[in-house]
Amino acid sequence: MKKKQENNNSLFERFANAATKFTGSSPAFLIATAIVLVWALTGPLFDYSETWQLVINTGTTIITFLMVFLIQKAQNKDGKAIQLKLNELIAAHERASNRMVDIEDLTEAELDQLHKFYVALAELAKKENDIHCSHSIDAAEEIHQIKRKVKTILTKNHGSTTGK
Repeated sequence: MKKKQENNNSLFERFANAATKFTGSSPAFLIATAIVLVWALTGPLFDYSETWQLVINTGTTIITFLMVFLIQKAQNKDGKAIQLKLNELIAAHERASNRMVDIEDLTEAELDQLHKFYVALAELAKKENDIHCSHSIDAAEEIHQIKRKVKTILTKNHGSTTGK
């Protein structure tokens, strides 16, 4: 049973890939244009009847309905491939934060928080004299931890962070 399901998936996969490739081609556009021209030219022959109009309306509606699913499948596949490529780049770079792998699974609020962080990093980068200087989430966290330790030491030694 599993073998049959894999066969069906690969058959659909092959069909979807071929259909997506064809529908995005110049010949497909030319064929669609030719169909519309033939339909328009046959208007006088059918006295521009309701049936004549229904033919093009029904045909285009059905094709549009089916194309929505093909386009969505192609976009899902492309999106997944791009995410995997980006994940590989992140994983391969020694200074990149591995926290960025699979961030597409975060909530909108979590993504907004990350966006704010990167806006702040961009502002820091604008202030740097060295264009090769890098800021990352991990570096920012390390600096934050150092600041907390310093604050703790100052608090223990002086009773407060103001140096009294």
